[in-house]
Order: sequence, then C-alpha cells, then structure tokens
Amino acid sequence: MSRYRGNVLELMGQVLTGLPRFERALDFGSGDGWFAQHVVERGWVREVVPVDVQRREGAHVEPLLYDGRTLPFEDRAFPLVYSIDVLHHAPDPEAALVEVLRCTGEYLLLKDHTYRSTAGYLTLCALDELGNRRFGIPSRYRYQREWSWLPVMASAGFVLQAFIHPAECERGPLRIFNRFQFLGLWRRAQAP
Repeated sequence: MSRYRGNVLELMGQVLTGLPRFERALDFGSGDGWFAQHVVERGWVREVVPVDVQRREGAHVEPLLYDGRTLPFEDRAFPLVYSIDVLHHAPDPEAALVEVLRCTGEYLLLKDHTYRSTAGYLTLCALDELGNRRFGIPSRYRYQREWSWLPVMASAGFVLQAFIHPAECERGPLRIFNRFQFLGLWRRAQAP
C-alpha cells in the first residue's frame, strides 16, 4: 500500500465510519481497484462495482469498462458512489460529475483537487504528470478551481455532510501540497 493511498483510506474512514454498512457501492474511475478492494475489507461496503474507461495492468479488481460518457446503470442505482482523484482526468469533469450524481442513490464521496491561483494550477499540473505518467493515465489539467464543482452537486439536490480541506493525503515534506487536496461526503436531499 502506498502511503498516499493509506492516508486517503484513513480520510474515507473519517467520513464513512458511523454510517450503516452499504450493500453496494460504485467505484467511479476504479483504476487498479485498490480502493474497491479495501472499502470491502474495511467493512464499509458489502459489494463494490468498479468502473473505468480502461483496464490497468495488475488490477486488484477487474473493472467494468464503459465509454467515458454514459454509465451503464439506472438512476440512483447505488446507495454510495465514490471517486478518488478521478474527475480531473475526465475530458469534461462537470459532465462526468453529473453522470456520477445520476447514479448516486444517497451518498457521494469525492476526493479530488482544487486550486485558487495560476501557481496552484501549475503545481497541480506538475504533480499530476509526476504521479500518473508511469501508469499511462492522461493528464488533462481540468482541475476544480475555487470549488466550481460544488454548485453542480447542490443543483442536483446534494447536501454537504462532511468536508476535509486541506486533506492530509501527504505527510512529511510533501504535506505542503495538501492545500490542493479535499475530500467531501454529500447526501442526496431526497434519498430513494
């Protein structure tokens, strides 16, 4: 387990602990399936459906592949949907977010990046290249600026339940980059 992933898993636990165990969850942009495996092992979810646009070598869990536009699920199909460091890789993050919200029955857990200045944007671009190039993941540089995704969630009827910013994803000298990290949990105002 990488230290970064372990730290993100700890943050997830801070917002998921105390909620009832979910029967099913959607892991949007599951990558190699590490988080899908660990949320089940932690007992937060009974079954995870991992979905991604491509399969990664050495995957812990085999993802369901989709076209990157329309998720192959009914509206509100999952009581919990989570996405870890994925939306900024989508060609249109807000459109991807709307699609994720469509499939969310009750809770959305989102971990991603945000910035306020040109220097912050350039820092995220460099960090994204360093962190993702070795996996062949494209860096599209479409980061959330000044919480621009929050109104999308509000307009879809989601209410913020927990928010961690800066999110302590890094420790030691790299912790200076935590100001670009956030994790939030939203709940649909009218759950099915």
